[in-house]
Amino acid sequence: MPPGKLNHVRLLDVARACGLSVSTVSIVLSEAPLSQYVAVSTREQIRTVAQQLGYHPDAYARSLRRRRSHTIGVVAFDLSDPFCIPIVRGIQEGLGPASYLPLLMDAQAQRSLFDSYLQMILERRAEGLIVIASWIFNESNLLADIEKNNVPLVIVGRDLSERNISSVQVDNRAGGELAMRHLYELGHRKIAVIRGPGELFDSEPRWEGVCNVAASVGLEIDHRLVEQLPNSAGPASGFDGGAAFSKRLVETNIPFTAIIAFDDLTALGVIRGLTEAGVKVPQDCSVMGFDDVLPAAVSTPGLTTIRQPLKEMGAAAARWALDAVETREQGEMRTLLSHHAAPELVVRQTTAAPPTLHNSRDIEG
Repeated sequence: MPPGKLNHVRLLDVARACGLSVSTVSIVLSEAPLSQYVAVSTREQIRTVAQQLGYHPDAYARSLRRRRSHTIGVVAFDLSDPFCIPIVRGIQEGLGPASYLPLLMDAQAQRSLFDSYLQMILERRAEGLIVIASWIFNESNLLADIEKNNVPLVIVGRDLSERNISSVQVDNRAGGELAMRHLYELGHRKIAVIRGPGELFDSEPRWEGVCNVAASVGLEIDHRLVEQLPNSAGPASGFDGGAAFSKRLVETNIPFTAIIAFDDLTALGVIRGLTEAGVKVPQDCSVMGFDDVLPAAVSTPGLTTIRQPLKEMGAAAARWALDAVETREQGEMRTLLSHHAAPELVVRQTTAAPPTLHNSRDIEG
């Protein structure tokens, strides 16, 4: 039998192939209670023919009848950034058991794309929205429309609980403290720091964590060893910024034995810059990252970093979004949720005790 106009096999096609009514085929394939009154041989025939034809239920038609799309919009600020990928995988795993489909969109760090995707989510009646945070998020006027349409919203990577938005992120301040304490306990005292772009909301708390540890041990941070990355022009900008800063730092002859980078890609850029300047990692200078994205683990040497539980954060966001959808369908008030996940120190090959005075280089002081 020929399929329908859109080349999808329909219930009608299965019914015609079986010589039965569409209602009978529908009852059997949907395993409705009335299917028990259909002869066993007929049920087996219907299922066999459906399998042979490649029939699958029309979820779109079912959603129209029930006025439920069973989709969750997922807007990532830039899928070329390895930070986003484990979060997306966590979201997919969280939505899968509930048979919800993620509508994944890549805003490519562009405000216009971000706004247009939010518009599409509303038009396509997504039942919830998860945003993997970006600086452009807070500026969107469409957020008011999302709230007016009662679409549950969860943000990953930023705390917007003050705006009544459920948020899951890492404890950035604690992460900064872990990084600084690790280097201090190794014996480093001349530590350079690359702060994140001013537009990024996790830069300041990480810096505060670094300063907290320095103050607690009486260590003064040399302002000449502190650099702030410019506003992001893409994932590679951190790598380029780290490489350029480390080269400049070596040229100044200001003593330093370790560098804390804003994130892993910046740290990998630092290693590139130091290597090109003839500085060995970690023999001459230790390097710390933040995030624990895949390149940190597979680089040579392996990058010591502060791990964010990115996949787990994505899974939590999916659970929260699904719970909020069901709460809304039951006519109940949604609960505002906020979680700061604990960071974890991951020690690999880019950190070690500072070099001794025997084999000191200009960077040691």
